[in-house]
Amino acid sequence: MRVTVRVPATSANLGPGFDTFGLALDLCNEVTVDTDASPGVRWEGEGADELPVDGSDLVSTTMASIATSMEMPLPPLALHGVNRIPMARGLGSSSAATVAGVVLASRVLDLGIDGWNIDPAKRDGLSVFMQAAQLAGHPDPAAPATFGGLTIVVDGSVHRLEPHPELRTVLLVPSVRLDTASARDALPDRVPMADAVFNLGHSALLVEALTNDPSLLQEALHDRLHQDARLDLVPEMADQFDRILALRRVPVCVSGAGPSLLAFPLEGAEIPSEALEGPGGWRAMPLAIRREGFTVDA
Repeated sequence: MRVTVRVPATSANLGPGFDTFGLALDLCNEVTVDTDASPGVRWEGEGADELPVDGSDLVSTTMASIATSMEMPLPPLALHGVNRIPMARGLGSSSAATVAGVVLASRVLDLGIDGWNIDPAKRDGLSVFMQAAQLAGHPDPAAPATFGGLTIVVDGSVHRLEPHPELRTVLLVPSVRLDTASARDALPDRVPMADAVFNLGHSALLVEALTNDPSLLQEALHDRLHQDARLDLVPEMADQFDRILALRRVPVCVSGAGPSLLAFPLEGAEIPSEALEGPGGWRAMPLAIRREGFTVDA
């Protein structure tokens, strides 16, 4: 049996939608397993020289976890990954690996838990999203990686919305990394009532901006719960955020936990090359929004 799964990058939070909103981006990691090939693990692309090849990588351990939970042994297999999602940059690389592992385990073990990647209303306790969210510990990036488009997670329930067709995104990816645990540790345990109300209002406006009226993004992406604390962790990210924000008609937010930024150039606006100058080794990646989540070829 030979199975290939492709899982998209994601941008979670999206400004005020902390731990709730997620957007799928058209940049996919690809993982293939082959039960008829000689066992082993190989990587290409982003992080290929640092990922383990002894079966302790996140895809392999996720597959093993699913097999253990079902009390079924995994057969010997060859695993080959092509990584396009930069690691530790706030782009959902861990969630992509976890989703890939769940889907591949389902196919190899014939569990049938990967058939509901289109309609979140058809999920059950064994769905890819539920398994991936539990294993990864963060449902907001697992949801768009599974269902695509714009997702909102509320109490474990996923609501998928169709993004506005004219919405454009540009990922601004630095060379510096930031692990999710450090980014979360920087957040306060309590927030003022005024800040909570501020984010509630802007989150509601963000839904309208992303689905119906992108001109509202400049106002809707403001946040008072997490972005400032995370920007303080990485000076290069804070400087770049300020540079992009200063450009007219280019709304921007921290992607996931950072340090990447997600910009939404509105009609007639572009991010000039000089905005990428300075420390951090920034690269700009114009990406379409991905309307579907993971896909499988068997």
